[in-house]
Amino acid sequence: MSRALIFPGQGSQRVGMGKEIYNAFGIARQVFEEVNDTLGQNLSRLMFEGPENELTLTENAQPALMTVSIAIVRVLEQESSQAISDVAEFVAGHSLGEYSALAAANAISLPDTARLLKCRGVAMQNAVAIGDGRMTAILGLGLDEVVKIAEMASDKGVCEIANDNAPGQIVLSGQSAAIERAMTLAKENGAKRALTLDVSAPFHCALLQPAAKIMDEALASVPIRSPHPPLISNVIAEQVNQPNQIRNLLVQQVTSRVRWRESVLWMKSKGVDNLVEVGTGKVLTNLSRRIDNEVSGYSIEKPDDLDQLLSSI
Repeated sequence: MSRALIFPGQGSQRVGMGKEIYNAFGIARQVFEEVNDTLGQNLSRLMFEGPENELTLTENAQPALMTVSIAIVRVLEQESSQAISDVAEFVAGHSLGEYSALAAANAISLPDTARLLKCRGVAMQNAVAIGDGRMTAILGLGLDEVVKIAEMASDKGVCEIANDNAPGQIVLSGQSAAIERAMTLAKENGAKRALTLDVSAPFHCALLQPAAKIMDEALASVPIRSPHPPLISNVIAEQVNQPNQIRNLLVQQVTSRVRWRESVLWMKSKGVDNLVEVGTGKVLTNLSRRIDNEVSGYSIEKPDDLDQLLSSI
């Protein structure tokens, strides 16, 4: 069995996230406490108790999701007596999950990752005035069809593919009028559904350029090491391990398409047949099944979930 560890992105957060792993393992508590101290806020209490509207804020959701993922990684390493590089061929993450993957692979320290995600969340939130941008999930159409729809809707403003998540699930991002036009066109062209996403900004499109500039400056001062195991980049959907390339791709990622479908297929082409989602929720596990049902997978969020992986290594 060839395995990769994958890390969830924004939207997987929920009140109560991480509480069971926190209560069960001292090494997990250390991760939560280190992030609290780094950020100067009681993020763990917000994660465990809410309120949900505050947890969902991009600046909180991003470091919160990373914290749960890294707590689980530390528990896995402790309980298996092995480094992550000994149990996985690659790491990958969806959008902010790419930072979790890099922290798991010891490419960026936990404090630096927490600070970067707090900065990223604030920058993304502030890049576009509320109401000026939207995102929509187009269900039931192929990538080429959605590309054409985005091009047609662009006469109303920015309209770009933000996430190529799985066959028949593609997310568009851009200016509100253009996204509304794209939703209408999608339905006219046979889409099963065109759903408005409950997000605070139009992520992964050109409108986020101000946030990309801020992240360029933030990443310039952060040490990045080669990840072990290697990272599969959202931007290019293939392996990267050079620190300068990783830094540049993290900047590009803010405004670029998340090529998740292609990333899963690239890993399969390299022999990966098992994807283990580390962190809150099962979004990526479910997407992976839709991308290629020959790739097995499961998620690890609670203490009981650890057994399946520990028994196989």
